[in-house]
Amino acid sequence: MKSHGSALWQGGLKDGRGEISTGSGALRAAPYGYAARFEGQPGTNPEELIGAAHAGCFTMALSMMLGEAGLTAERLETRAEVTLAKGGEGFAITAVHLVLRARIPGAEEAAFQALAARAKAGCPVSRLLKAEITLEARLE
Repeated sequence: MKSHGSALWQGGLKDGRGEISTGSGALRAAPYGYAARFEGQPGTNPEELIGAAHAGCFTMALSMMLGEAGLTAERLETRAEVTLAKGGEGFAITAVHLVLRARIPGAEEAAFQALAARAKAGCPVSRLLKAEITLEARLE
């Protein structure tokens, strides 16, 4: 299975602007640029998209593992906080902090934490990233 995304860029680094699209059309010409990435201006950026991908991947992996354990989530909400830091060789994604809030009828805390940790380790996006990945999971 293959998926794709694409980017179009016009201009220099700081004065240029770009558009990011996905093959599915879920994102179509979403604006991105230096100001959106480094100055908090409107638009998206690669780190935000990686965060969304990681949150989605982890949440689906956990849903699968819950099902294998005979549990069904009423609600799983995951936020992936991606840290971009400047280092010796330029910028790098150094950390991702997954914050999960879950409502799972019949789940016990210890089993929930174990499944969440397994999902974090097994998610393909987690395995792709070289960053430190931490998890804060709360059963509500």
